[in-house]
Amino acid sequence: MASTQETQANTIPGAGTVFALRAIGLVILVRWLYSLSHMSLADALSIMQSSPWAYVNLVFVFLLVFQPGARPRAERPFHPLPQWLRQALRLFAFFGFLFAAWSVGAFVWTAGLRRALAAVAETNGWLVAAPTLYAVVIWICRPRPLWRSNFAARRFALGRYAVALDAATRTVSVWAESRKLGQYDARELWLRWPGKPVVPRTVPLLMPPAGAHEEGGEPQRSTFEPRVSVAARSVPAKSGRGPRWAKVELLWDSPATAGHNRQRVFQTALASARDRAAVVALDRALRES
Repeated sequence: MASTQETQANTIPGAGTVFALRAIGLVILVRWLYSLSHMSLADALSIMQSSPWAYVNLVFVFLLVFQPGARPRAERPFHPLPQWLRQALRLFAFFGFLFAAWSVGAFVWTAGLRRALAAVAETNGWLVAAPTLYAVVIWICRPRPLWRSNFAARRFALGRYAVALDAATRTVSVWAESRKLGQYDARELWLRWPGKPVVPRTVPLLMPPAGAHEEGGEPQRSTFEPRVSVAARSVPAKSGRGPRWAKVELLWDSPATAGHNRQRVFQTALASARDRAAVVALDRALRES
């Protein structure tokens, strides 16, 4: 007897972000069309022609609803939108929030709190909802890394930067949001942050130095500890800045590349416990590579 198999539809990471932004754009568009429906077509066109803010809103709503170039991808769960679209939406939403907050604040200042509450009730809360929607767009389009930290998969998230370490090829790929900064040799990267503990590496020697033999004549496996360079030294914490907001730097020191030695790949602040755990795990992974 044949049995039916149940298929489960898995949501692509990032589809919720696209849906939320499109829903906000449709809400703003419907409210705008509802306001224009209370006046004649000639009055609406004259108001739009005399107000540059109307064209800004048109572009903003168009980008929110259509989202050119947006495509949810599993390898980029936090960045379904292209970088230029995120920057444009964040910029338009910021100016829209400032304009809406200034308009509502000026109305409350001139009309008084009682009349402002009455106006909020007459507009079904739109005077409060409009600045909130702009703020939500700013929050959705905030700087974020490509993914969350996954230590087992050797993926790390530090602020808005994402680091992926390939153990097979010993290479490290670094992204700033959805823009790839570069690909580096893992042995040429090191981390520096205030109060970093110094953990020396011990490298096994297959052939001991001359004269280092046991009585039986068998060579003895020994270890040597290389001299700690400036890159591995601990950096003292700056005065007036606690460990929570300490800044971490990912530095690239390539002796084979002339003129490009000791470059800083990125610098970010350790703003949360998740960032601090990620930087410790990344430092351990770089030392083990």
